[in-house]
Amino acid sequence: MGIYLDNAATTRVCPEAAQAALEVMTEAFGNPSSGYAFGAQAAERLSADRAAVADALGCLPEELVFTSCGTEGDNWAIRGAVEYGRRKGKHIITTAIEHSAVLEPLRELEGQGYDVTYLRPDRSGHIDIAGLEAALRPDTVLVSMMLVNNELGTILPVREAAQAIRRAGSPALLHTDAVQGFLKVPFTPEELGADLLTISGHKVRAPKGIGALYIRKGVKLKPLLRGGGQEGGLRPGTEPTAQIAALAAACRAWAEHREDYTNRMSDTKNYFLELLEATIPDAAVVSRGDAPHICAVSLPGYPSEMLVRELSDRGICVSSGSACHRGKPSHVFAATGRPKRELMGTLRVSFCPDSTREEAKVLTEALTEIKNTRIAAG
Repeated sequence: MGIYLDNAATTRVCPEAAQAALEVMTEAFGNPSSGYAFGAQAAERLSADRAAVADALGCLPEELVFTSCGTEGDNWAIRGAVEYGRRKGKHIITTAIEHSAVLEPLRELEGQGYDVTYLRPDRSGHIDIAGLEAALRPDTVLVSMMLVNNELGTILPVREAAQAIRRAGSPALLHTDAVQGFLKVPFTPEELGADLLTISGHKVRAPKGIGALYIRKGVKLKPLLRGGGQEGGLRPGTEPTAQIAALAAACRAWAEHREDYTNRMSDTKNYFLELLEATIPDAAVVSRGDAPHICAVSLPGYPSEMLVRELSDRGICVSSGSACHRGKPSHVFAATGRPKRELMGTLRVSFCPDSTREEAKVLTEALTEIKNTRIAAG
């Protein structure tokens, strides 16, 4: 099957999640809203699974609403927050390195008369909290700042953002896209000071098609959809109980081994970076990544799309940035202000708990071979 080192794009479903989904699809398959025994069985399982995900996130079960993905959660949080604060102002603060699931709805809101301030990162992808403090205005209704950047692995100052909002006496709600941070870095929504927080299952070894939005108790969001009363009336539609069961199982498995998983990912990532710098001296480390699983490296003068293809031909999977914008220049890498020659050759390498030093070594050897072949070809 080759070597898969693009775990920030998606992850292999863990056995526990696959088994849980199968159990629900074949045994506890009833509609949780039904009034008979099969429905009661499904409702009981759904309640237990919600509690497991809430426990992994560190929130109350009633503060968790299941969604189809991180993109849905981000869109709902942003649209809901501006509706919540519509009488208080039309100013929003975000960063220039957010996922497109945040940036695109904000661009749409700009077309509707909202003023959006984009905080720019430094060369390593970090955000200076002083920029946020200076940007806050009396009419700011939302601050949306991701927890872990999906292309650089940098941790953004979400806690400090919450503190700045409180110090300013601002009515702004704080949303954080925690898709890449969930289970990878330690936090709870309360510790972060987040009002709204997004997670996605397929980044933590659950299937695609399931995510969740944390809505702090007391924050009122309007539903995006209209229909039945599922998810407290906030997200109508029959609950995808098999996917929810899989997410709960993945959360339980990851939480049980969290320290070991973190150490393994960090060790493999650091080994790769050290080996790369020792083997290819002119390679650049664009970001070492604060999170344990993501880093970004560059071979200046070698286009990243070419490197991705050459590595794929050798059975190695990495990316040139977010999988959601494949084939387009990364706005995240560009926002760091690094030289264009370096940015054109940037690769994101992202690890999972099963990634090994041997795989990192094979990747480094392949990059060396590609570089030497190109030099020999003139």
